[in-house]
Amino acid sequence: MAKFDLERWCSHVQNYRITFAYVAPPIVLLLSKHPLVAEYDLSTLRLLNSGAAPLTRELVEATHARIGVGVKQGYGLSETSPGTHTQPWHEWNISIGSVGRLLPNLEAKYMTIPGDGSKPAEVAEGKAGELYLRGPNIFLGYHNKPAATAECLSADGWFRTGDVGFQDRHGNFYITDRVKELIKYKGFQVAPAELEGILLGHEWIDDVGVVGVDDKEQATELPLAFVVQSPNGKAVKLDDAEKAARLISWMDSKVAHHKRLRGGMIFVTEIPKNPSGKILRRLLKERAVKERANDFAPRL
Repeated sequence: MAKFDLERWCSHVQNYRITFAYVAPPIVLLLSKHPLVAEYDLSTLRLLNSGAAPLTRELVEATHARIGVGVKQGYGLSETSPGTHTQPWHEWNISIGSVGRLLPNLEAKYMTIPGDGSKPAEVAEGKAGELYLRGPNIFLGYHNKPAATAECLSADGWFRTGDVGFQDRHGNFYITDRVKELIKYKGFQVAPAELEGILLGHEWIDDVGVVGVDDKEQATELPLAFVVQSPNGKAVKLDDAEKAARLISWMDSKVAHHKRLRGGMIFVTEIPKNPSGKILRRLLKERAVKERANDFAPRL
């Protein structure tokens, strides 16, 4: 297809009896929630492989529950030529939410993210940090950009990916967010993708994007959610402020104290994304600044 269309995609799976498909996260989200999916026979699908942005356990489980198909993940970047991790077929449901294990001939480690001028240090198994990679497929540098190269590529070949995650005791790697996208709330780091995964589990929500907004009075960032309502949400006879209050209260019961949506919630018609499915948080932040300035966002 020249571009993605859900109805045509479902039709192709049904008509051509497709067994395996590479998909981006927005497609997984559509398969888990869109009513159109129920009109097609997708029973030939054995597995889906997703990349480009992290999938949460909640979204993978929701997709499997609805269409009976597992979703495995992989990981890589242009700078790594490109793949570095993948989940084995038979383990998609054992390490749900992970990008799998390290591919051959590569080394990896998670390092602390310095915020006080200290040097990065390797973190223990299970602890969150920034992913560093080294191996023969790592790029040599950015063309005619020595400063950018020095910023992410060490003299001994370690590449700073800019992605945050952790490794479990079975050797499975997890990617939770980008270093630059972490929300800093009073010294705590909050991963937007984690909050988005939880919110997508609510029946009132079809899509969501979370960003940090500055609060000058507290000198910190606050997590704010942009939410696309599902038909179930639109059918609820409450005004937006009351819906937001109920959703935020629901979230409070599922996250740690520092991860609460203190920035509020704004209902929108769509979440801006690039073609590969990554949320364009810059656009959401610009909208957040504008709408909070107009006192539009519920401050709950």
